[in-house]
Amino acid sequence: MIHNEFRFNFHKTDFFGQYWKAPETKAVIVLVHGMGEHSSRYADFVVPKLTENNYSVISFDHFGHGKTKGKRGYCPSFEAVLDSVSVVIEKAKELFPNKPIFLYGHSMGGNVVINYTLRKNPDLKGVISSSPFLGLAFTPPKWKMTIGKFLKKIIPTITLDSKLDDSKVSRINSEVEKYRKDTLIHSKVSPNYSISFIEAGDWAIKNATKLNIPIFLVHGTADGLTNYKASEEFAKKTDLVTFKTYEGGYHELHNDLCREDFMADIINWLNTHI
Repeated sequence: MIHNEFRFNFHKTDFFGQYWKAPETKAVIVLVHGMGEHSSRYADFVVPKLTENNYSVISFDHFGHGKTKGKRGYCPSFEAVLDSVSVVIEKAKELFPNKPIFLYGHSMGGNVVINYTLRKNPDLKGVISSSPFLGLAFTPPKWKMTIGKFLKKIIPTITLDSKLDDSKVSRINSEVEKYRKDTLIHSKVSPNYSISFIEAGDWAIKNATKLNIPIFLVHGTADGLTNYKASEEFAKKTDLVTFKTYEGGYHELHNDLCREDFMADIINWLNTHI
């Protein structure tokens, strides 16, 4: 496996990106990380599992995340986030010409890859969405939503603490501690991330019938951060979704007790759709 980093400028922002080249690339995975985290969190387990099965991986840090420059937790707009994925897909085509491309997104990234597929009609072989943020596992107070929508209109650059319960990340204590000690992880979020993504999740569920690319959609039934029932609702609306739940699984299935089965399921699905 060969690892390289790269940077690119988009929307007046200096982005960090990286890729891992498999021994014999048969397809490329464009990996889109979740809220508050960064692309390097997938380098220890997810990426090696994919590359040893000859799937090369390319990823990047979102607006306001990881090693990408800019205010933590801020993005210009939901559309800008989708367009940043387009830039990385083009980079994947440049690095791995004539290879099939899959999108893989987790949590917020799961929302991104689903909405990207529905709205952009991209030329992809398939999409993997794990624990997607199509809905929250809890109902936020109406006053918070009202204030969030107001702030989005008048001060879109403001960032607040997400109050994320990081104990819900994994059932493995060492993974929770690793998450807490990661200095690149933050809990800042702007209305352009929170409100826009809640609205985009609702939109995706309502427009699921527009899907024309196969999706492997996976969610843990004990996810305390994003709502697996929202994923189930999305999946029921189209035959192009293969939906699987992991009983008792927490939010980060790739860092949870079921991670070996989770990655085996992903590899099997990829092999079937290549």
